[in-house]
Amino acid sequence: MEPTTERLQTMAGHGKTRPKNSGTKKLFDNPLLEALSRTHIMVPISMWLVLSVFLGWYAFTYTDMGAGTIGALFVTGLFVFTLFEYVLHRYLYHLAPSTPRRAKIQYTFHGVHHEYPKDKTRLAMPPALAVFVAAAFFSFFFLIMGEAAYAFFPGFLVGYSGYLAVHFIVHAYAPPKNFFKHLWVNHSVHHYKNPESNYGVSTPIWDYVFGSFQK
Repeated sequence: MEPTTERLQTMAGHGKTRPKNSGTKKLFDNPLLEALSRTHIMVPISMWLVLSVFLGWYAFTYTDMGAGTIGALFVTGLFVFTLFEYVLHRYLYHLAPSTPRRAKIQYTFHGVHHEYPKDKTRLAMPPALAVFVAAAFFSFFFLIMGEAAYAFFPGFLVGYSGYLAVHFIVHAYAPPKNFFKHLWVNHSVHHYKNPESNYGVSTPIWDYVFGSFQK
């Protein structure tokens, strides 16, 4: 007997699954895998900022690019990340749970976060997986743009670090009395009102562009 659409949505953390204000969820029986699925937010942020500084230093020291070119590539990488963030969140993290396998993948990647949005240990991709993803992205960028990747990728990583910081702030703290409040409200709509809207976390710009913004 095939699971119903409602059951698949529940497995994936959509629809009928109501967010819990506390607690956590065990994803793996293997204690090592379970430990590796969690992280303190400062671990990945520190990793990516240090790597960004190193790559930026390399770009200035060992390439023929000038400061203006490096700066432009950095800003471009930062901007491109905001689009990547939107696309990844909308089309991978919210993968339609049309089969039990897809539902399990979606729940492991992101559905568990929707069910336990206050779990601070699962507000970022675990470093054990993220290092391989980062290596794949850098290899891809280097393949298509050569040494320019040494300046472009730091901007991309700083964008990702900013996303991680904003995502942590809006989940771990009460609404702040500054510009972060708008991002807090925007992401709360995604979690508590309509999970098929407001996919942008660090910026709502692409939700406006693609018509997925909701107040």
